[in-house]
Amino acid sequence: MTSEDAETLKALLPVEAAGRLQSLRVADGRATLVLDAEGLREDQRTALEAEVTAALKGTAGISEVRVAMMGERSAPQRRGPRIIAVGSGKGGVGKSTVAANLAVALARLGYKAGLVDADIYGPSQARLLGAEGTRPQAREKQLLPVESRWGVPFLSMAQLVEPGQAIAWRGPMAGNALVQMLEGDWSGVDVLVVDLPPGTGDIQLTMLQRFKPEGAVIVSTPQDLALIDATRAVSLFEKGGVPIVGVIENMAGYACPHCGEISDPFGAGGAEAAADEMGVAFLGRIPLDITIRRESDAGTPPAAGDGPQAEAFATLAGALAGWLAER
Repeated sequence: MTSEDAETLKALLPVEAAGRLQSLRVADGRATLVLDAEGLREDQRTALEAEVTAALKGTAGISEVRVAMMGERSAPQRRGPRIIAVGSGKGGVGKSTVAANLAVALARLGYKAGLVDADIYGPSQARLLGAEGTRPQAREKQLLPVESRWGVPFLSMAQLVEPGQAIAWRGPMAGNALVQMLEGDWSGVDVLVVDLPPGTGDIQLTMLQRFKPEGAVIVSTPQDLALIDATRAVSLFEKGGVPIVGVIENMAGYACPHCGEISDPFGAGGAEAAADEMGVAFLGRIPLDITIRRESDAGTPPAAGDGPQAEAFATLAGALAGWLAER
């Protein structure tokens, strides 16, 4: 979406919505808006959302409008953060990178987002958030999340063991570690993103039994093998009664830095087709980009920047914000 397109859409908004607008993003015909709804009653929020939808839907190719309302509401506050699980059917699809950047992008939208690295045997969030070597404190046997410099507090198994140490634990021990992190002091956190290990094992079952997520995001690459396993992950959450927020296609398309030609080493469009076949939403694509790899290795989440990589993650966060607002 160009700046001219954005200004055109903003001009169509009702006066009150325009004054409360925090962000506006458009991707694949979907407009996602974040509004500051501080001080509005529930009926006023509902009316404002309806006005915004009526003003934008069907305009400039917009087929869907999602509105996320930020700020306190008069209804009773929910106990604890809203948990969003990020899972995949297999390893190597970039799930942890997506989880870290999704949390950072949510924070940039105004959410107080936290992150739990539940990939017990292969924790990577401390590196991705540039916080290696940090150690959480405890208060009355409750872990206190470590604040990253990106505004996202987090807990990871990497903070509890020595660097490079193998974690050879059986299922119950790994499940206990998950419980300790999820029962940490997450006061003040709105949305808690949980980076699950790949597959459908003990950690996922502990999560479903003890801390039922509000929703699950599934990450896959476009290739057939990854999609088969992603389907299993979707099935696990659905059997556990956890709604699927949608599917993300990672490593989708590579732009040659020399000639600009787009190639698809992992295929193209597979995750979107699989999401359609399963009847779940397709949230968007993340390109196969060396900038994402370099910045992630350096502990600088691309979502914290202003480049096209940040825009891709911001689109995903906007879609998740819209889903949360609808619930």
